[in-house]
Amino acid sequence: MDPMNGTDRLTCDYLVIGSGLAGLTAALKASAYGSVVVVTKATVDECNTKYAQGGIACVITEEDTFESHVQDTLNAGAGLCRPDVVRAIVAAGPDRVRDLESWGLHFTRRGDVADDVSGQDASEFDLGREGGHTRRRVLHAGDITGRAIVEVLVARCRENPAITLLEHHLAVDLISTRHISWQGENCCLGAYVMDRHTGQIKTCLSRFTVLATGGVGKVYLYTSNPDVATGDGIGLAYRASADIRNMEFFQFHPTCLWHPEAKSFLISEAVRGEGALLKVRRRGEFVEFMDAYHPMGSLAPRDIVARAIDNELKRSGEPCAYLDIRHHPESFLKRRFPNIFAACEHFGFNLAHDLVPVVPAAHYCCGGVRTDVNGCTTVGHLYAVGEVGCTGLHGANRLASNSLLEAMVVAHNAVAHSRLQTAAPPEIDAASIPDWSSGNAVDSDEQIVITHNWQEIRRLMWDYVGIVRSNKRLERAKNRIRLIRKEIEKYYWDFILTPDLVELRNLASVAEIIIDCALARQESRGLHYNLDYPMADTASRGRDTILRRPTKMEIWCE
Repeated sequence: MDPMNGTDRLTCDYLVIGSGLAGLTAALKASAYGSVVVVTKATVDECNTKYAQGGIACVITEEDTFESHVQDTLNAGAGLCRPDVVRAIVAAGPDRVRDLESWGLHFTRRGDVADDVSGQDASEFDLGREGGHTRRRVLHAGDITGRAIVEVLVARCRENPAITLLEHHLAVDLISTRHISWQGENCCLGAYVMDRHTGQIKTCLSRFTVLATGGVGKVYLYTSNPDVATGDGIGLAYRASADIRNMEFFQFHPTCLWHPEAKSFLISEAVRGEGALLKVRRRGEFVEFMDAYHPMGSLAPRDIVARAIDNELKRSGEPCAYLDIRHHPESFLKRRFPNIFAACEHFGFNLAHDLVPVVPAAHYCCGGVRTDVNGCTTVGHLYAVGEVGCTGLHGANRLASNSLLEAMVVAHNAVAHSRLQTAAPPEIDAASIPDWSSGNAVDSDEQIVITHNWQEIRRLMWDYVGIVRSNKRLERAKNRIRLIRKEIEKYYWDFILTPDLVELRNLASVAEIIIDCALARQESRGLHYNLDYPMADTASRGRDTILRRPTKMEIWCE
């Protein structure tokens, strides 16, 4: 198919919405089988992947085993991981790492960072260790792994004639057979896509659609995510009647730099992997505290570390905790963490000499659009890959650096699965699919509605649906978000669409989904901690929270 066959209509074999590791991997893999259009709402390199510092968890040496990685993942996931999915993704890791290397990515070797490599092979991978891992297995490219990955993948996509990159374009809604009163299976036919510069909304029709929109961190007031992480893919999928799963499990990264000008700069868990200790100030003294919460101390899984910091700060009244890695020489720290070292130094902290102030911030959504290990959703010909999807790998808490692993593997699987599809897309005349119409909508003179609701959603989510929750807080959040959603929907239909309004609509939808899922899970498990249900319910082990549209919530065992 020719992707550019008209000014208002595009056609392609694969429509990929999002341009992180998952989206660009899918695009490169799919380009061997047809035309690909990648829609990304900023520049193609602006995505969550770009800000991933740690690396990719992968069994790559004889000292490590797949089973060890599987067990670490299951332990972190607090009884909600799907073991078959965990094993499949872990086992596929080495092949997908080789894909990245073949595209030009250089992972850090021992000779790149060590002062002395005598008796060692300097060409061997320099493997890091992060929270919840019992062994060193994290491949990295310095401390800017995500940025290095994005640069390589973008370069490969730009030189590929089968791939069309639509930068500064935003998916408004998926086009599904439900929109045209089709009586058969609900299938995705493409999406309506807005040009952010002109406001023009194009009809993009595709054989297969891949959601790779990344995270939803901007639903919270404080986040490590970039501004593009507004939950668009989950909003799109939910309105197309796809199942959403386990959105109550939102991971807060324990160590974002606490500084008024740092905008939640992330300090990688790999810093603790090299021996950094978490400390708090008590009566003028800086003391370690994590040993009281978990046998792994400062390298405990993220849910435990984030709650521990939250508890210590509430007990002490202090504004932040501190990372202490002063036992390493400055030369090592500059080589191992060049970007983090420089950033901390910019804000007045020298890793080799100073305690570094840190606080938790919203980081990663372990729930998402319900999929299998191939990224298949409950809507035909629609795939969800990367953070927007929920395969069951992460369970109730993601093991560090498993996210990039999952993104690569599921993106690869999705394209492979599409090649084996026996059911063809519905035979629907493209002319019967209407172009976007604004109806009687007019230009808005009340932009303050968008700004106010954006700020209110993020504040209420931080205050009521954060690291520690309660029934009262969740009910308050539900009451407020219901009113805000009604206000946004009225505004949506009365006024001509803008990119800000599209993002706000998705943000509000995702906020309500998180709240509904949190209310439904009447226990504390993994990343979901409710003061009214402080213990895990053994009967809920292995049970997922599934949300369908129209809203129907249930806890059930798959």
